Amino acid sequence: MNSVIVAVLILDIHLPGSLSLKDKRMVLRSLKDRVSKKFNVSVAELNYLDKWQRSQIGIAQIGNEYGFLEQSIDTIFRMIDNIHELEVIDHSVEYV
Repeated sequence: MNSVIVAVLILDIHLPGSLSLKDKRMVLRSLKDRVSKKFNVSVAELNYLDKWQRSQIGIAQIGNEYGFLEQSIDTIFRMIDNIHELEVIDHSVEYV
């Protein structure tokens, strides 16, 4: 039986151009839709729900090959890090 691995990417994000919760939601909705559709992962806002310019996002992917998950999570991180509307302040990756 193959083992199951869950990869979790946690991102602390600053949204400097956001002037309201509506602005923040618009940027995050676009990010969540783009990432979840392109990489078939689960994406959720985890923290700072009431802050206009701050967010914490969790991205989870499940698989049975560590190398594939590591490469996929790295690709997702690089894509998000290149989005001009936001700045990644900190990130962490866990494998369970």
